Amino acid sequence: MKVVIIGCGRMGAELARRLFQRGHEVSVIDSEDLAFAYLPADFEGRINEGEAINRDVLHRAGIEQADAVAAVTDSDVLNAVVGHLARSYYKISNVVVRNTNPRYRPILEGYGLQVISALSWGAQRIEEMIYHSDVRAVFSAGNGEVEVYEIAVPEKWHGRTVAELTHGIDCIPVSVTRAGRAMLPSPNQVLETGDVIHVSATLDGIEALRRQMLYS
Repeated sequence: MKVVIIGCGRMGAELARRLFQRGHEVSVIDSEDLAFAYLPADFEGRINEGEAINRDVLHRAGIEQADAVAAVTDSDVLNAVVGHLARSYYKISNVVVRNTNPRYRPILEGYGLQVISALSWGAQRIEEMIYHSDVRAVFSAGNGEVEVYEIAVPEKWHGRTVAELTHGIDCIPVSVTRAGRAMLPSPNQVLETGDVIHVSATLDGIEALRRQMLYS
């Protein structure tokens, strides 16, 4: 996949690193030469210094052949302009833009762009951790009808199996992480205190699972 990233701050550089390590063809644009210092030393993608609204710079970055564009600068206005240009002029359907100021989010969404807001996402995660430190959502599908939840296995469930934990509950175990290593769970897998289990469930399902953990 060919990806053009607009903005080489910390977020843009980290995104470029991840995509490049996965074998994708990555091209990065930034108006400041010093910004490219955030890229890892082994990055072998294309580096393009210049203004992202300049079509010559965009062409040099290979936007005409791009499969996806990510506009992740600190400017919501610039992200909106470049994102809209990528969709409307270059006909790129997969465009993701960063949003820093909530007031601009409706504008970005009005252009039909996929919007990532670190502020909103971070606040939501903190709220979940405050209210439900034992169970929290980490992924939402559709309109939230089904979510993937992260659960820390409590001491009282040490030595019991995945099948016991999920018996009679409308949920699907996705993974178990132990000592930083994730694995696909089997029904007979024995849980240990401190394991992190991810399950896919509806809201009713996760509430039933929470009650199971507390009272069984």
